[in-house]
Amino acid sequence: MLGERFLCRLVDVPPGEGRTFEMDGQRIAVFHTRTGSVFATAAECPHKGGPLADGMLGGTTVTCPLHERVYDLANGRELTGDCDLMTYPVRRTADGVVLLLPAASDAMIS
Repeated sequence: MLGERFLCRLVDVPPGEGRTFEMDGQRIAVFHTRTGSVFATAAECPHKGGPLADGMLGGTTVTCPLHERVYDLANGRELTGDCDLMTYPVRRTADGVVLLLPAASDAMIS
């Protein structure tokens, strides 16, 4: 069973863009696709630490702005190599993005 934590307002992440937020000391990139889907990943590229929220969003993929590594936002798989990205389950609400967490009240993002 998953618990929920409010992560950000949807208006803070324009369609077709990404933004970085912090929760419990972890930096999380939130992406809002032009079709209205919302995804959350680790904020830094696992390859060389590039700022993924500044990358190019195309459909359900993001391209790291540093070395053009391409990641599938749904599952974190790198499409151009073998350096996968951590993803977080989220739910879009009418006014925001909710991060889904394990039910334990003291659960940490990992």
